[in-house]
Amino acid sequence: MKKTVLVFGLISGVTSAGMMLVTMPFTEHIGYDRALVVGYTNIVLSFLLVYFGIRSYRDNLGGGEINFARAFGVGILITLISCAIYVVSWEIVYFGFKHVSMDHYYAHMIDKVRASGASDAVIAAKVQEINHTRRMYENPLINSLMTFIEPFPVGLVITLLSAAILRKKKPERQTVHSSVAAA
Repeated sequence: MKKTVLVFGLISGVTSAGMMLVTMPFTEHIGYDRALVVGYTNIVLSFLLVYFGIRSYRDNLGGGEINFARAFGVGILITLISCAIYVVSWEIVYFGFKHVSMDHYYAHMIDKVRASGASDAVIAAKVQEINHTRRMYENPLINSLMTFIEPFPVGLVITLLSAAILRKKKPERQTVHSSVAAA
């Protein structure tokens, strides 16, 4: 199980991190709302490897069968490895050289609040909330936790669906009683 989980977890994690790195330079050009859709689409695509990892485990190590609990265990481990790689990649990007992009994102959020037509009190409260989030994001632990929360729910849902779809038990053997066969 370890090899299957590691291989599919690493491939999923490298895929999600790679797609994040490839698409990030275009975030400001396509708009932050569209970038969010692109980002989550990338995450969903990378978590398709959870399905293939569970199927590989079932077919190669499980003798063609797997129960829901084992399938869930394999899938959630793949998800956790993938999320860990995603988080480490983001931490390197964020604290290494991406602050400028996040500054643009926070400025975009503040401009969006100001353009909403809300009252000055509501705008001030939202701006304060955005600035609080910005300060929290400077703490690597909180940054990591917030980043982990992005892909994990998607991976959890895909794990649950994959485990339900791929569970497979041995077919029960039917025995023919000798009294029925004699008739």
